[in-house]
Amino acid sequence: MKYKLFGAKTGFYASEVILGAASFGMRKGYGSTPEDAGQILAVYADAGGNFIDIADTYQLGEAEDLVGKFIEHQRNNFIICTKYTRSSEADPWISNFGNHRKAMRQAVESSLKRLKTDYIDIYMPHYDDGVTPLEEIARGLEDLVRSGKVLYTGLTNFPAWKAAAIASSTQLNAIQIEYNLLQRTADRELIPMAAQFGLGTMMYSPLAGGLLTGKYRKGETGRISLGSDLEYQENEITKTVIDQLFIIAAELDVTPGQVAFAWVLSKGAFPIVGARTIGHIHDGLKATNIQLSPEHINQLNQLSAVSLGYPHDLLATVQKNS
Repeated sequence: MKYKLFGAKTGFYASEVILGAASFGMRKGYGSTPEDAGQILAVYADAGGNFIDIADTYQLGEAEDLVGKFIEHQRNNFIICTKYTRSSEADPWISNFGNHRKAMRQAVESSLKRLKTDYIDIYMPHYDDGVTPLEEIARGLEDLVRSGKVLYTGLTNFPAWKAAAIASSTQLNAIQIEYNLLQRTADRELIPMAAQFGLGTMMYSPLAGGLLTGKYRKGETGRISLGSDLEYQENEITKTVIDQLFIIAAELDVTPGQVAFAWVLSKGAFPIVGARTIGHIHDGLKATNIQLSPEHINQLNQLSAVSLGYPHDLLATVQKNS
């Protein structure tokens, strides 16, 4: 496992691959058993992994419980990123979720207990709730850092302009975005914004819910077929990208999913491997040893590219001709 500095505003080194613990537990009816979750964590740690991503809502708190049990006697060896907004309750009262200070305070205290720790390395809202003022979020996160319960702060699933506004008024350190060969709209604003503010960039769903592995072509089940908030479908563009993954995979004697993961790794950010089985974590770790050629990367870049839209397309033309 290789290690990189996390963003331009911190001095800590994080493993190049983050372990995503969203599927740890069975409270929502689909996920890893506690025994399997423990084995996945052990495999990741044995490979040198030190960065675990989680949230209070994952498996209604069970995921945090399982991670807390694993790190209890080796807490300082791991970077823990957890999130709030949705609550760990299946049907929370209206006052118990969202990004406001009350929800933030309740969530962080509950997460600390489940994780069996007195501090969280990186803490962030899970998504923009569309209601809480940005100033309230910024000041609330600052207070958590000042209290010592949180070391670094970040944002997940926020529009770039809102993330920039918060980063301009407080010491923001991280951003977590969806990014893969089928979802590259973050290239328009979010990734340039993160670079401008020196934010460590975490990328979730690098395999597009398993679609980029090609398994759904074989009739296998996964996050998409069993129901989730992912809406990927194999259309003409998707088919072209997956076909190219199979071609490159055959050339390198690896799997299409490993090629897709290696492509995300080539972007210099921190991809999250969302492991539900032992096989998932082994596949993700193997991708760190794949050397995609410049030609491979360029092929996938071109096939998956999205229009940057206005004003970027206009500016590219103007700057090219100036």
